Amino acid sequence: MFRYQILIEYVGTNFRGWQIQTKGKTIQGLIQERISKLLKEKIILFGAGRLDKGVHALEQSAHFECKKKIENSSKFVKSLNHFLNKEMISIIKIKKRGNDFHARFSARMRIYKYIIINRTSRPVIDENRGWHIINKLDLKVMKKAAKKLVGTKDFSTFRASSCRAKSPIKTMRSVKIKSRNNKIEVEFQSQSFLQQQVRSMVGCLKYVGEKKWSLKKFNFIMNSKKRILCAPPAPPEGLYLARVIY
Repeated sequence: MFRYQILIEYVGTNFRGWQIQTKGKTIQGLIQERISKLLKEKIILFGAGRLDKGVHALEQSAHFECKKKIENSSKFVKSLNHFLNKEMISIIKIKKRGNDFHARFSARMRIYKYIIINRTSRPVIDENRGWHIINKLDLKVMKKAAKKLVGTKDFSTFRASSCRAKSPIKTMRSVKIKSRNNKIEVEFQSQSFLQQQVRSMVGCLKYVGEKKWSLKKFNFIMNSKKRILCAPPAPPEGLYLARVIY
């Protein structure tokens, strides 16, 4: 058997998420189906992470095994993209990997970005590509709150009730906030994340930026480990899986 890793860019707006479901169109399902047809064998695609409905990817990572060696990887990618591009999916790269490589379990770091469009006017070009917030956000206080998220902590406050992770304890390597032309980018780096963790953290950072919460209240709610106290999670359209590092 031969094992290959693929890097994928996609717009998640019209999908029910990454992972195959009993009903609805998914990114994993569509790519898996196309690879199976091209190679003329049943292929199972394994992703680096499960992304919710409406979430995008700049560089999702996945792998699959096949019986036949792919001799011309460039032609293979072009053939795949011929079908996938019309669905707003693009295979960026394919790499041959050893049998010890696993898209999910071999990952050392995952980088997520969340985009906020902070202006009065509704975005048109960036529609469904970011969270439109009209109220002016205080970046200085948001950055102070973001620093409190860094480190090894119990992130139960930011964990969805349907999350299947064995433990709510995660190590956040960094949280960075930058802004340009009314577009705010919040970047999170960790080996793994809880379900809805990033969107929940962004929702709480928004409350701080709007002065609905003080830094003291943000800290209290984070340390409370009570999901019920969390701010409403940010919508999925602003979230991007930026990169997976191995």
